[in-house]
Amino acid sequence: MTRTRLYSCLLPLLGLTVAAPVAAQSINGATQDDYGGAGLLQMPSARMAPAGEFSLNANRTVPYTRYSVSVQPFSWLEGTFRYTAISNRLYGPESLSGDQSYKDKAVDAKLRLWRESRWWPALSVGARDIGGTGLFSGEYVVASKRFGAFDVSLGMGWGYVGARGDIHSPFGWIDDRFNTRPANNASVSHAGAFNAKHFFRGPAALFGGVEYQTPWAPLRLKLEYDGNDYQHEPKKNNLKQDSPFNLGLVYRVSKNFDINLGIERGNTALFGFTLHGNIGHAPPAPKPLDPPPEPQPQHPARTSPEKADWAAISRRLHYHAGYEVSQVTQRGRELFVTGEQQRFFYPAEGVGRASRILDHALGADIDWFTVVDTRQGMPVVQTSVHRQPFDKLLDHDLPLADFRRSVERDRPDVASSRKVLYQAPFRHYKGGFGVGLTQNIGGPDAFVLYRLNATYNAEYRFTRHFWLSTSAQYDIVDNYDKFKYDAPSNLPRVRTHIREYLTTSRLNLSNLQLNYARKLAPDWYGMVYGGLLESMYGGVGGEVLYRPFGSPVAWSANVNWARQRGFKQHFGFRDYHIVTGHVTTYIQTGYHGLLATVTAGRYLAGDWGGTLGLSRIFDNGVRMGIWATFTNVSRKQFGEGSFDKGFYITIPFDLMLPKSTPSAATLVWQPLIRDGGAMLARHYDLYALTSARDPRLFDKNFELITQ
Repeated sequence: MTRTRLYSCLLPLLGLTVAAPVAAQSINGATQDDYGGAGLLQMPSARMAPAGEFSLNANRTVPYTRYSVSVQPFSWLEGTFRYTAISNRLYGPESLSGDQSYKDKAVDAKLRLWRESRWWPALSVGARDIGGTGLFSGEYVVASKRFGAFDVSLGMGWGYVGARGDIHSPFGWIDDRFNTRPANNASVSHAGAFNAKHFFRGPAALFGGVEYQTPWAPLRLKLEYDGNDYQHEPKKNNLKQDSPFNLGLVYRVSKNFDINLGIERGNTALFGFTLHGNIGHAPPAPKPLDPPPEPQPQHPARTSPEKADWAAISRRLHYHAGYEVSQVTQRGRELFVTGEQQRFFYPAEGVGRASRILDHALGADIDWFTVVDTRQGMPVVQTSVHRQPFDKLLDHDLPLADFRRSVERDRPDVASSRKVLYQAPFRHYKGGFGVGLTQNIGGPDAFVLYRLNATYNAEYRFTRHFWLSTSAQYDIVDNYDKFKYDAPSNLPRVRTHIREYLTTSRLNLSNLQLNYARKLAPDWYGMVYGGLLESMYGGVGGEVLYRPFGSPVAWSANVNWARQRGFKQHFGFRDYHIVTGHVTTYIQTGYHGLLATVTAGRYLAGDWGGTLGLSRIFDNGVRMGIWATFTNVSRKQFGEGSFDKGFYITIPFDLMLPKSTPSAATLVWQPLIRDGGAMLARHYDLYALTSARDPRLFDKNFELITQ
């Protein structure tokens, strides 16, 4: 069973994309094939969508219904995650699954080797179903070249992509083993492993086709020669093929919505749709509900820092600049405002607005405004704005590029003390209601299990560094009464009791813990915590982080004693307990926002190993990432899935909503919930809390400092 966790609702994003003008729009770039990913119909092409593209695809060609998600983290790399429903085969015994059709999971990847040029076609290599059961696994090499309105593709496929098998393997001259493709073992114990021993082996077949952009802008036509003859289908489900040629069309209803129609196998209708958009390069939505930047008064009532009404200025800083001010201090001709940004996702915007307000309020005896951003009471980064260049920038007497050089971030603090001008009243409590959605996809009980719940999150602060956090949920509506299947496990059941945790109680307490966090030294941060740490575990733990400002490398370590909670998620506990912890290295590679994380340690089931994570963060804050965990647990012990893996997309709400917010929605897709390689889901993570120490988001959106 697949778990998707939607920490905040993604429907606003989908609503924005569908809400594009109804008038038909021209088709630019690649279109999706039946499997998800750029291609023709059944066959792929060498084309790629632009970096940052995200698409949801659904189509039906009897007996298959395919649902897929395709992402394009880089212009040369495409990933697709897919479910295939085989409507004429049952999932399992009727006593468990009823009449639910069989579901197959798959992961695809395509890599472009080189771009199209005047004389040479684009060339890509790819593989389908590389990490699933392998029912539809196949590899290919394909070239694509444009000739005016025609985009021609020609390729060679192996496995399912080239199941016609009318060509001897061209790699047979290298090694005789390439002439034979090993039989697919689609048993549960092998599902989820990479099928590398099958790659580019066995008989092959040519495929190809042409995509034609008609004079009518929203319509494209597709004609392809299929590499499959459908006589070797999974589940002994061989199909009749009257023609190897497939014919289809793509009609663009709006900027972000395509409809696909066609005839495949010479006898079977295709219907599908694609919802797509470039979330990696999407600009923020207009913000009509934001307060405007504070206007320049005709006769500003500037005064000295000692005489200023800091309570009133702090209210202006909160309303116009989003800062909840905790302290105002002064050292010489520099003023420091310490506070937490609570409105603006892009830090430059908050700093710029705060500098305007301070410029309007203070006399000429202050030359520098320094904003100290905090998270959970910890100073994370300080941004110093030189007043004279800032005034020239606002008066259009200084180019933005020249002003940028006058802004200093996280400069070393001198030893002399600061004079405290204002200490804000301490706010002990904050909290609020929200809505959460949990989904489990592709299990034997039902294709989609869902739960919509009301949530309440709250914090009570004893001091700025010591607080109590809590999160409670109540199920509004769900269909988890269908959830009856307990997957087998050869390890301690540290995660596979998920059915019991989701179905035992409608009201649960997923988090209730005490926390203490502070900056330990320059570049060092620490945190300790204890209580009900997540929905399945309670305990105590701590973390330390070393993160120099702007450095491409950071390190963290955490250790935890965790005990399994009762299924009701109230205050009871089960017998299982363990000491778990990890050391992580974070590496900003400098390549298009690519972050690599390498984690090693002990997991919840007592297994030892490591997790490799790769993610790309775009200039607008969107993040696309994957992870894979390998431990000393054998494939047989791990069970279905072979090892833990998944992908996630984080989308700032600032891209979607008419009001600025620092919050984001995270969609996590995990093919299977197993016990091996399972980490404690800690409520706070120091690397995330100190994200402002990465200057990239500030620098890439520096122009917002004038907003």
